[in-house]
Amino acid sequence: MEYVIGFFIATFIALTGVGAGTVTVPVLVLFLGVPAPVAVGIGLMFATAVKLILVPAQIARKNVSWRTLGLMLLGGVPGVLLGSFFLQHLANAHSTNTLNALLGAILVTTASWQIIYSFRPMRQHAPPDRGRLLPWLMFPVGAEVGFSSAGAGALGSAALLSLTTLLPAQVVGTDITFGFVISLIGSGAHWFSHASNPSLLLHLIEGGVAGAVVGTVLTTHIPRRPLRLVLWVWLLILGGQFLFNSYQVWASPSTRKNAAPVVHNQSAPNNVPRG
Repeated sequence: MEYVIGFFIATFIALTGVGAGTVTVPVLVLFLGVPAPVAVGIGLMFATAVKLILVPAQIARKNVSWRTLGLMLLGGVPGVLLGSFFLQHLANAHSTNTLNALLGAILVTTASWQIIYSFRPMRQHAPPDRGRLLPWLMFPVGAEVGFSSAGAGALGSAALLSLTTLLPAQVVGTDITFGFVISLIGSGAHWFSHASNPSLLLHLIEGGVAGAVVGTVLTTHIPRRPLRLVLWVWLLILGGQFLFNSYQVWASPSTRKNAAPVVHNQSAPNNVPRG
C-alpha cells in the first residue's frame, strides 16, 4: 500500500508541481493511522527525496530563476524553521486533537483558495514584476510547510504567477526547487525531533521514484490545470474530514467529562437521626 501511495503522489508532483506534503500528510493520517507529527516529518522527507529527482531535470532545462529562488528562500527558510518548532511544541504538549484541527483548517483554507484561483482567467500579458514582495509572502508559506508539510508547491506557484514575469515552465521549475530546499531544511528539523518512521518513508520513496519518472515522461502530454483542480477538490474533502474527526473527539462525552470541573455537592441530605 505504501508503495502505491508513493507512486501516485510522486506522479502528481511531476505532473502538477504540487502535492508532496499537501497530499502525503492527510493520506498517512486518515488512511494509515500515522500520528500527525510523524506524518508531517515523513511528508517533508518524502517531498525532499522526490524533488531531488525532479530538480536536476528542471535545472537542465534552464527552468530555474536563481534570483527569484533567492528571494523566496530569504523568507521561506526562517518560516519553515519557525513552523517546525511550533509543531514540535504542540506534539510535546500532547495536543493531538488541536494539531489535527489545525491541519484540517490549513487544508480547507488552501484548497478553497486554490479552487477559486483555478477559475481565474488566463493572463493575457505579463504582470508587473513585484518580486521584492516574495520574501514577505514566503515567510508564512515556509511556516505552513514546517507545521503541516503543505503549501510550498501550491502557494509558491500562485505567488510566482501573480508577482513575477516568469514563463509557466520557469514558475514550475523555480517552485519545485524552492519546495526542495524548504522541505530539506524542514525534514532536518523534524528528523532531530525523532518524528520519523524510516520503514514507511523508505517504502514511499521506492514507489515515489517510479512515480517521478512516469510523471516526468507524461508531463508534456497531460494538461496541468484540470489535474490541479481535481487535486484541490479532493484535499478540500480530506481537510473537512480532519475537522469533522476533531469535532467528534471534542464533542464526545468522555472528552467533555474529563474537561468538566468537579463540583462538590454542598446540599447532601442529612441522614443522621435526630435524638
